[in-house]
This record gives sequence, structure tokens and C-alpha cells, in this order.
Amino acid sequence: MRADLHRTRGGGLAEAATGTVAVPGRTEVKERVYRTVTARASAALIGVPHGDVQVEVLQHRSGLTVRIATPIPVPHLADTEAIAGGASILDRARQLQEDLQVRLATMLGRDITRVHLAITGATTPKRRRVR
Repeated sequence: MRADLHRTRGGGLAEAATGTVAVPGRTEVKERVYRTVTARASAALIGVPHGDVQVEVLQHRSGLTVRIATPIPVPHLADTEAIAGGASILDRARQLQEDLQVRLATMLGRDITRVHLAITGATTPKRRRVR
């Protein structure tokens, strides 16, 4: 037997370095894994703590449907420049849906057929004193 090949449990040969030969069996990913990864990735992309994000992931043959409920960061009301220069909440939500669909599909290795985004509130950045 060549050094770059090893015998798999199913009795077939698999190339250890490239992984090009399929190994018999299947891989199952539990729904809670999809939920956890989706919640963490969504929180990071949106810019809120992961505890503020509620996620539901539904599996079907063509892919995954993701429902996310989260607050959205907004500028402080006193920061008129940031408010005037920023996009509307609806435009930001649409962009977040697209970004989440691409990022989650890449991370989970599944098609994300739909992203439902429910905005539950607004968060403002904490003001810090300058010394």
C-alpha cells in the first residue's frame, strides 16, 4: 500500500492529503449547531451582543430558512452628522439580509433560501468620557 493512502473503516481507499475519494457514510449537523452559528455570525455582522439575537433555523430540501429577531444599532440622536449621512433603517435591513444570506451560506455550507429579519429595537453606542 502506498504511503499517501490509508484504509478507511468502510474498507475503501481514501487519499489522506486531498480527500478526493468519498468515504462511505453521511454527516448530520444538528439544528442547534445551525442556530448557534447563525446567532453568533448575525450578532457579529449586525454589531450587537449575541445574547440580543434570537434565531430560528428551518431546514428543507432546497436549503435553510433563517429567522432573526434583533435590535439594530443606530447613531446617537445628538450625532446629527451620522444620522444625516447614514442609510434608512429599511435600507440597512435589506443590506443586512443580503449580507447575512451570503455569510451564512459560506459558513454553513448550505443554501440559505430566505432570511427573515425582525428588528426588535434600536441600540446606541455607549458614550465614553474623554480624559
